[in-house]
Amino acid sequence: MLQRLAEDRARLAELDPQISELEDALAVLRSQRSVVKERLEAYKYPVLTLPNEVITEIFVYFIPEYPACPPLAGLQSPLLLTHICRLWREIAHSIPKLWRAVSLSIRNPFPLDSINIWLSKTGCFPLAIQMNETDGYYDVDESSKSLFAAILPYRPRCEYLELRLGLHVCHLPLIEGDFPLLKHLDLEFDEEPDDKIEFSSVPMLRSAVLDIFAADWIVLPWSQLTTLALHTISLESCAPILAKVTSLSECSLDLYIDDVNYIANPDIMLPRLKSLTVNGDESMNAFLNSFTLPLLSKLDVCEKLLGPDPISSLTTFISRSECKLQYLRISSIKSDSAISYSAAFPSIQELISGTEKDPRARHLLSV
Repeated sequence: MLQRLAEDRARLAELDPQISELEDALAVLRSQRSVVKERLEAYKYPVLTLPNEVITEIFVYFIPEYPACPPLAGLQSPLLLTHICRLWREIAHSIPKLWRAVSLSIRNPFPLDSINIWLSKTGCFPLAIQMNETDGYYDVDESSKSLFAAILPYRPRCEYLELRLGLHVCHLPLIEGDFPLLKHLDLEFDEEPDDKIEFSSVPMLRSAVLDIFAADWIVLPWSQLTTLALHTISLESCAPILAKVTSLSECSLDLYIDDVNYIANPDIMLPRLKSLTVNGDESMNAFLNSFTLPLLSKLDVCEKLLGPDPISSLTTFISRSECKLQYLRISSIKSDSAISYSAAFPSIQELISGTEKDPRARHLLSV
C-alpha cells in the first residue's frame, strides 16, 4: 500500500510539468488564434464596402426590368437577395423598386400573408401586377377571390395590369373602379364574363392587349388608346373597336373570320396609325381592303393575307391610304419573290422577307 502511494506521488510529479508545458503551448495557440480572428473580423469583403446606393443599383439590375415581373422565389427574385447576409437583407427590404412588380398564380399559390408583405414594401411606387388563374386548374374559386382581395388595396397605384382568367371571370368586377395610374391593360379570358365590365376611370390608359372575350365584354375609353393588340379575334368583332380608337398609333391584330361569306368592311379609318402587324389565315386575303391608314410607315404582314396578287394588293392599299411606308416585313414569303417586292416598292427604305424562324429564308433588302 505504501509503495503504491509512493508511485502515485512520483507520477503526479511527472504530470504537473507536462500539463504546465501543454498549457503554455495552448496559451500560445490561443493568442495566435485571437490575432487571426481579429484580422479576419477587421477584413471587409470589397462587395460589402460598397455604398448602399451602389448596392441598391446592383439589386435593381438583378431583377427583370420593370414592368416585367420577377418570380416570387428562386433566381431573379428579390427574395433571393434577402438570403445572402443580414446587410443585404436590410438593404433589399428598404428598396421599393425591387417589389413593385408581382406575378400571382392560382396553380402555384404564394401565401397571402407573403403577398401582403411583398406589396407593403413598395412604398408609394406605381405597381405592375400579373394574375394567372388559367392552365386548366379549376378548383380556384376561394383562392381566386383571395388573390383579387389581396390586390384591391393597391388598385390606386396599379400602372400595369395583366390578367389571365379562367372559369372565374365573375371575380373581375371586384377590381372595377378607379385606376388613376393605369397605363397598360392586358386581359385574356377563357369564357365570356357574366356581364359587361367597365374600366371608365382610367385617365392614364394608353395601351391594351385583349383576346376576343375581353374585347367583346370590356368597356374602355377607346379614344385614349395609342397602342392596341387584339388576339384571336374576328375581323367582324374588331372592326367596331377599331372605329373607336381614333388616337391609335400602333396596332397588332391576330385575326380570323367567323363567316366565310363575310365581305371586308372598307371603312376602317385610323388617321394616326403608324405601325400595323397582322396575322391570320388565307381566307382573309382581302383584309387590307378594310383599312385606310394615311400615316402608316411600318407594315408587318403574312404574304398569304395579301391574296393571289400580293404586290397589286399592296399597291392598291398604299395608293388608297396615300401613306409612305418606310418599313415592310412580309413573312412566309417565297424566297424568289423578294426581288419583286424590292422592285415594286423602291421608296421603302427597309424590306424584310422570309421568316425569322428560318434564317436561311430571310433576306434584307435596303434601297
